[in-house]
Amino acid sequence: MAGRENRKKRIPLRLLAAGGLALLAAVISLCTGAVMVAPGELVQALLGQGGGTTGGSIVLLVRLPRTLGCLLAGAALAASGAIIQTVMANPLAAPNIIGVNSGAGFFVALCSASLPAALSVKLSPLAAFLGAFACVMLVLLIAEKAGSSRIVLVLAGVAISNMFGAGTDAVVTLSPDALVGYSDFRIGGLSNVTMEQVAPAMWVIVLCLAGALLFSNELDVLTLGSDTARSLGLPVGRMRVLALAFAAALAGAAVSFSGLLGFVGLIVPHIIRRLIGSESRNLILGCALGGAALLTVCDVAARLLFAPYELPVGIVLSFAGGPFFLWLLIRKRGRHL
Repeated sequence: MAGRENRKKRIPLRLLAAGGLALLAAVISLCTGAVMVAPGELVQALLGQGGGTTGGSIVLLVRLPRTLGCLLAGAALAASGAIIQTVMANPLAAPNIIGVNSGAGFFVALCSASLPAALSVKLSPLAAFLGAFACVMLVLLIAEKAGSSRIVLVLAGVAISNMFGAGTDAVVTLSPDALVGYSDFRIGGLSNVTMEQVAPAMWVIVLCLAGALLFSNELDVLTLGSDTARSLGLPVGRMRVLALAFAAALAGAAVSFSGLLGFVGLIVPHIIRRLIGSESRNLILGCALGGAALLTVCDVAARLLFAPYELPVGIVLSFAGGPFFLWLLIRKRGRHL
């Protein structure tokens, strides 16, 4: 009992530490690169007093959109993963594993191929949400029809992910200009992201995070099981759809400007759950902060490890996330899947 109380007291400190880590990663991201920017010059640039200098221009035009994109995409994908794992009661579920990212990517490709460039940039977050939501609902339907075991969910997600991925390849093949830099989009990266791409998605991410936190108590009830939740008066079907809509919107908004980044939504929820527990409000908030920190750190590593060459951050995440997923499977080999 005393141990549980002590753990609850440590949760705010751990959330604060995660926020501090995200802030530190953002500062490092803004300062480091081919041209190093001193902290004083960084502050001047952010205050609008150093735009005329080389360092200030690099910060405002290149590194600020990229860093903001890392923070937002990391927060969105990690929170989306936490919500999906909670709703589906499956620790192996994540936006990239069950095909949510691929669905969002397919609809973004369709949007880019069928609309003028200026309009497609504005509508990309909406298209990504529709694709992500369609995919997550399709996976949920298949899992319920075929059996709700964890392995069925993962296999259904893999199949649907491949189908949407093939659709994206077909769109790009038939309309080569649909996604400029499609290779970078498929791998996932933020090297060329602009504020025009980040700004529309930012509002989607902020609003959906706020909505998920607002319904965190209902998510906690949902974790008790469908029958128990219904007996407590929770409309399980509507709540599940609403929560998955938040998750799809978060993942879709991130994919719209960062590409098909993987494993953030798998790694971060597991780490945060071990540190602060499974209470939905703390878990979602912790995942948002932890995901922002992780993706920003990985992006800095992608820039610096092989300088002057730069790796897409999606490659770094895959190197880290692949072994983590295998470890998770091995760790659960004796349990029911």
